Amino acid sequence: MSGLLHAELPVELPIEAEELLTWLAVERGRSPSTLSAYRRDLLAYWRWLTERGIEDVGAVSEQDITAYVAHLRTLGRAPASVARATVVVRSLHRFLADEGIVEVDAGADIDAPRVPSGLPKALSEAQVELLLGSFVGDEPLLRRDRAVLEVLYGTGLRIAELVGLSLADVDLDGRLVRAFGKGAKERIVPLGTMARRALESWLDEGGRPALEPKQWRRRGDAEAVFLNARGGRLTRQGAWLVVKKYGDRVGLGELLSPHVLRHSCATHMVDHGADIRAVQELLGHASITTTQLYTKVSTERLWRVYEEAHPRARRSTAK
Repeated sequence: MSGLLHAELPVELPIEAEELLTWLAVERGRSPSTLSAYRRDLLAYWRWLTERGIEDVGAVSEQDITAYVAHLRTLGRAPASVARATVVVRSLHRFLADEGIVEVDAGADIDAPRVPSGLPKALSEAQVELLLGSFVGDEPLLRRDRAVLEVLYGTGLRIAELVGLSLADVDLDGRLVRAFGKGAKERIVPLGTMARRALESWLDEGGRPALEPKQWRRRGDAEAVFLNARGGRLTRQGAWLVVKKYGDRVGLGELLSPHVLRHSCATHMVDHGADIRAVQELLGHASITTTQLYTKVSTERLWRVYEEAHPRARRSTAK
């Protein structure tokens, strides 16, 4: 499809989809970030339908939904992304039926694709040292960037939790930060020595104060721990770009993302004997099952190292 034709596709959702998002926010209490992801999924779905001449979401058939899920797979989307998009589409059609807009739920018999239990991708400790040792200089933005990376790896915070930090959430003397995770759940996270030093340098004269504007543009920016170059609160996209910039600089490229730093924090702690329940609390996982993936990662790495290093690990025992 040409760029011109794609530009002519609708950029607004039908009213039924907007009503679904409102219902999810009010009745189900979905977070703004979750609703934003749902909106993107619904918009992609609506554009796909419109390309095929379907301009009434109530006229969609089960075959249309099946074809859309297959289309997502052809795009090379991650299984988890395909599964989430499918769930959102099914929710829309179930909502239409529940509200009496249509007589039949077109997505009732559509199964969400199974998501394989893939292992978290973590950097090696040497790669982390390479990344965090790449900072040279003392400029305000460099201090900020160093603190962003050190805190992400040192605490395992999610990117949204990092950029959501306010000054009152940081206790440098107690070496603690207060994070607000999914569902606005609050947890206290230890701040390691290197992360504390980087954060202290950023908050000290020559760091954050140098980026403070004469007049704050938005309420809440004055309390933000991390600022952008214009003096506003650093966004998730801005923090992601910081990670990408330094990843590219040391040759990690596609291997690195804010979530990979979170995975690396947890994996390295388990490697060094951390209790799985403590790691669960650190990361803010609702279920211990999620955290147990790191135990599997650690065990498989141990076997790999053993087989590569022990002289009799792979030797045949046949006589």
